Amino acid sequence: MSIDLVGMTASNWRAELPMLTARLVTLREPIPQDLGPLVDLLSLGDACRFGLEEPVSDVLVQRFIERVRHDRAAGLAFTYAVTIGAAHTVSGLVQVRQLDPAFETAEWECTLAPSSRGTGVFLETARLIGSFAFGSVGAHRLESRVLLKNGRGNGALRKLGAVQEGILRRSLRRGGEYLDQVLWSMLKEDWGERWVSTAPRVH
Repeated sequence: MSIDLVGMTASNWRAELPMLTARLVTLREPIPQDLGPLVDLLSLGDACRFGLEEPVSDVLVQRFIERVRHDRAAGLAFTYAVTIGAAHTVSGLVQVRQLDPAFETAEWECTLAPSSRGTGVFLETARLIGSFAFGSVGAHRLESRVLLKNGRGNGALRKLGAVQEGILRRSLRRGGEYLDQVLWSMLKEDWGERWVSTAPRVH
């Protein structure tokens, strides 16, 4: 697939996060009405934590939704709710957060509801997010840290074309236990055929 940057680099994502669409998914910024589905999603035992240290609750997730907009406006991160179907049911959450002031290196986290795993939703979401991060935001490198025991997550990143750089030993504490993580990376110059247009669509 050819690289299509029309409309991408001009995107003022700090002012407003554009909606991204593909065949299976529509990605948009989380809104207050997503509270219930996001509480359910983040309560899953294997869900990414997105910086949330306290037990999941309505109040915690409400604050998270508010923080998402603040962090985007400040240029620190952008966050998308993954929605599927005609009803745009919230089925996942993905966040890309800067690791340096220029946002050239960033880390992304993604969690999906069990019903969407293995359906192609992750790969579509990842291609949209990667193309937006590399094309509009100006990132050069995207990193991902996945639990070593998460075979499905590691397999999905390998299928996407990410490079496994190493094992981060006992790098995450969860429930009083220290767990190993796998460090994956994607570079802008390696994105190649994964590019999709994230330019606004005119109807």
